[in-house]
Amino acid sequence: MPKRILTGKVTSNKSDKTITVLVERKIMHPMYKKFVTKSKKFTAHDSENKFNVGDIVNIRECTPISKNKRFEVIY
Repeated sequence: MPKRILTGKVTSNKSDKTITVLVERKIMHPMYKKFVTKSKKFTAHDSENKFNVGDIVNIRECTPISKNKRFEVIY
């Protein structure tokens, strides 16, 4: 099964080897037919601690690294 690859903006890098990424997507509202922005935060593994707040990154699904970490950073 292919792994999901998502693109988002780094919102936090305070944890060691972990970043928080905000991923936004646009969906059409079923009744009003307008595009609505939905967003979700994911924690991702950043082994070298090289990404800072505001960077745009790609993250890929991986095996669970910790309780909440299910993604890893791919440039």
